[in-house]
Amino acid sequence: MPLRSVFDGGDIKREFENAGLDPKFVPIIWKHVIQNQKRNGECEEFDWEKQVPWLPSAAYSLLRSRFKKPLSSSVHSVFHSADNLTTKLLIKLHNGAFVETVIMRYDTRLGKYAGKPRPGGLRSTLCISSQVGCKMGCKFCATGSMGFKSNLSSGEIVEQLVYASCLSEIRNVVFMGMGEPLNNYSALVESVRVMTGLPFQLSPKRITISTVGIIHAINKLHNDLPGLNLAISLHAPIQDIRCQIMPAARAFPLEKLMDALREYQRNSQQKILIEYIMLDGVNDEEQHAHQLGKLVETFQVVVNLIPFNPIGTLSQFRTSNEQKVSRFQKILRGDYGIRTTIRKQMGQDISGACGQLVVNQPDKKSLGNAGVITDIEDLVI
Repeated sequence: MPLRSVFDGGDIKREFENAGLDPKFVPIIWKHVIQNQKRNGECEEFDWEKQVPWLPSAAYSLLRSRFKKPLSSSVHSVFHSADNLTTKLLIKLHNGAFVETVIMRYDTRLGKYAGKPRPGGLRSTLCISSQVGCKMGCKFCATGSMGFKSNLSSGEIVEQLVYASCLSEIRNVVFMGMGEPLNNYSALVESVRVMTGLPFQLSPKRITISTVGIIHAINKLHNDLPGLNLAISLHAPIQDIRCQIMPAARAFPLEKLMDALREYQRNSQQKILIEYIMLDGVNDEEQHAHQLGKLVETFQVVVNLIPFNPIGTLSQFRTSNEQKVSRFQKILRGDYGIRTTIRKQMGQDISGACGQLVVNQPDKKSLGNAGVITDIEDLVI
């Protein structure tokens, strides 16, 4: 029988209701499990009575019989970038598969936002995986080279936040790790509902869902998860180029995708983040900038230009030079008035940067300095 996670919110709440127990105890259980994880790490045996006090006796019987351990996964390895700004966790699931999750740390005092000094101090963003592998097959992404293996349960998704919280206080969560989140829709929705409730209490405004553009899921996302941020992995301004570098785009024609985004924005009244990876000679010419500008100029968007991260022998692509990226940005800003940022990457030395997540263990001899990333929170405000 596979291990079950107490952080699968729907599962444990149904168990409590079926046993005639009040589900209000579930967030209390989660709180104590997190505290125990921070103090003691993972334990082979979990003493429910000792670690989670003041529950009804029937609740302890249920937990012992249904959940051998509170967590169904475990941390296999932890890798830190040379500057200690990025940490990648390799997590082993109960079925023996692995996924990766990445913590990115920022000091808001080191920069300005909208021309003004920023208050606050250290904060961390967690990049979460939703699947083992990915079926989208984007040719510039290492995860796509794995193919699709399996979906994560909602509990396995939330457990990434549990483990990361032991290392850093997580303020923002981005579903930009392994997998296409909207292809694991029900687990995504359940996990976000857990993250925004007790004890995590993350603001929906600090959670971002990234998708290649699964139209039918976008059409219902705002009703199921109002208030969060939507990021679209667009990466090309015309359908032909999208299909060349993102085979799954054939199923989601650009015209229909833009119609879905227009309706999403009308309902949500929120900015949409457009992710655009810069591939030399493929989608980074001035004509592409003008095509992109015309495509999104009627939307409230932030365009995030992403330098391509090398992925060894898996890719035929090259990184656009700084002059091309800068010119691309100037066209979008100057000709179309579109807010445009350039993402500076973190975690390249531990294969934890955008597009590099694939289940492997980096060679420690190759570790160098990681750069600084534009925080997702700054892009969607």
